[in-house]
Amino acid sequence: MSVRDKESRVSAQAMVLEFGMGVDVHGEEGTKAACRAVSDAIRHSSLPLFTEVRAKGGRMLVDVTVGVPDPGKVDVERVKKELPHGEVTVRPVAGGLKVPGADTIIACAAITVSVEYPGR
Repeated sequence: MSVRDKESRVSAQAMVLEFGMGVDVHGEEGTKAACRAVSDAIRHSSLPLFTEVRAKGGRMLVDVTVGVPDPGKVDVERVKKELPHGEVTVRPVAGGLKVPGADTIIACAAITVSVEYPGR
C-alpha cells in the first residue's frame, strides 16, 4: 500500500461497520471460513448511500479484518472476491476458533466501510 493510500484511509470517514462469523465444518480451511464470515457480515446490508458517493466522485474503502486460527493460510484474493464494491483490503489475523476434537474452524470478520471525497 502506498503512502497516499495509507493517508487516504486515515482521512476517510467510517460510514458502516459490519460483523460476521463463518465456519468450515469439516476441513479446517481458513479461507473458506473467512469467506463465509465476510458473506455473513454483508448478507443483510443494502447501502444505497454509496450510489451518491460514486456519483460525487468519492471512493469507497472497504477494510476487512478476519480472525482465523492460522492467518498465514488465508487466500486474501479469494476473500476479496466476496465483496462486490469498493477498494478492498483484507488483513487476516490470529483469532477465530479451532474446535477441540473436531476438524472445524470458526472465523470472525469485522468490516469497516469508509468514504473519501476528492480534495478532503
